[in-house]
Amino acid sequence: MIDRCGRTIDYLRISVTDRCNLRCIYCMPENGVKLVERSQILREEEIIRISRVMAQLGITRIKLTGGEPLVHVRMPELVCQIKEIPGIKKVTLTTNGTLLKEQMKELAEAGLDAVNISLDTLNRDCFQKITRRDLLNEALEGIQEALRYPGISVKINCVPLGIEGQDLCEIAELARKYPVHVRFIEMMPIGCGMEFKGMSEEELTELLEKRFGSLTLYQGEPLGNGPSRYYEAQGFEGKLGFISAVSHKFCKDCNRIRLTSQGYLKTCLQYSAGKDLREIIRNGGTDEELTEAILEALEQKPDGHQFLEKAQADDTEKLCMSQIGG
Repeated sequence: MIDRCGRTIDYLRISVTDRCNLRCIYCMPENGVKLVERSQILREEEIIRISRVMAQLGITRIKLTGGEPLVHVRMPELVCQIKEIPGIKKVTLTTNGTLLKEQMKELAEAGLDAVNISLDTLNRDCFQKITRRDLLNEALEGIQEALRYPGISVKINCVPLGIEGQDLCEIAELARKYPVHVRFIEMMPIGCGMEFKGMSEEELTELLEKRFGSLTLYQGEPLGNGPSRYYEAQGFEGKLGFISAVSHKFCKDCNRIRLTSQGYLKTCLQYSAGKDLREIIRNGGTDEELTEAILEALEQKPDGHQFLEKAQADDTEKLCMSQIGG
């Protein structure tokens, strides 16, 4: 698939649910968000059908997200079915890790290629403050379980918040001790995220180099689907990465589109524009009609976000990240 800017789109992120067992302060309000009726969430067969059409159009990599995708009752089966679709080369998962220990074996057997685990601190009190839940031990057990499968790439995603007790160097230490890549993801000004300033990539680099010495830009084979810039540090088993979508804009190289849990195809995280694929399916639409809608959406994919400028107010996304899909 080629969008109107000439970018090749080969990566699809699918949110399988808007439910989550955490209540992260930058993702949703303390009391959560209003959940949609389960009947409005894409069914398993609908996800598979859309994935097949996407694969025929050129999507080769699919990331399964949420909410928290592991609250979905048939994640291993879903992974297995997507892996069997001709043209799909990789199926990966983003999770908070708290439910991973019990499901990792089945996910590995299903053919999962990689898992990204969101972890913002190793301090229990700070973890509880950020997630509003006391589940740090479960998250750490999930990471350890994932590391038992060396054929599956493991990455840790950390969102710097600039709050007391987060200790970002301690998170970075995981890449020194274990064969995992730790990525620091810049705060996105969406939903509750607009309330936090976070930390810049430059501030983070200075902090990490004070602790671990010089960071050297990694120039080897790509380590994932996205735009993360990876660095090597002496004595580290894994790499340190930065995803700074706002301050270091990489829209010109964007290769992704998103499907929300309700079947809405989004071509840019910032904007609400897109196509309702669920409506097409449930109104008896054909695969040809799905294809047409997907290609029409690509023709409207923006040049890039305008988080640092004032975007068009009537088209700016107003949903939280848990509702869009992480």
